Amino acid sequence: MEISMNINGDDVTMEAEPRTLLVHFLRDHLGLTGTHWGCDTSNCGTCVVWVDEEPVKSCTHLAAMAGGHRVKTVEGLETADGLDPVQEGFIQCHGLQCGYCTPGMMMTARALLDKDPDPSEEVIREAISGQICRCTGYSTIIRSIQWAASKERETAVSLEGSPA
Repeated sequence: MEISMNINGDDVTMEAEPRTLLVHFLRDHLGLTGTHWGCDTSNCGTCVVWVDEEPVKSCTHLAAMAGGHRVKTVEGLETADGLDPVQEGFIQCHGLQCGYCTPGMMMTARALLDKDPDPSEEVIREAISGQICRCTGYSTIIRSIQWAASKERETAVSLEGSPA
């Protein structure tokens, strides 16, 4: 079947089997390998992408279900201005070790910060509770998200004080 969607701001139309999972559509058909594939049961969260601004686990979401929608992957976090603060936070605070869970964690963190620019540690833990990291013990991931939130608040304050 023909599937059309907007991925990271680009309109895409491709042929795929109706049973193709979104994770495979992104990785195998489009070469967007930033989205990782871990468990096929939605337990690990490495495959999180956004469909219309909402995080979904792409290993249990059919590509056909995303047809006609906006999909954002970890590759879409970076802008012309540079890395997203969440990406910077993971670098600055060592929020990754093996990096396998990192794309899904970043997509979940970005969604959280878009809804709550100053989340508590408890709120961050709840937001990432659907994802498994086997390396970090989560403390550096939480610090990375807190760093990103802080950076965004600082940027907002400096922009408010800037002359127009």
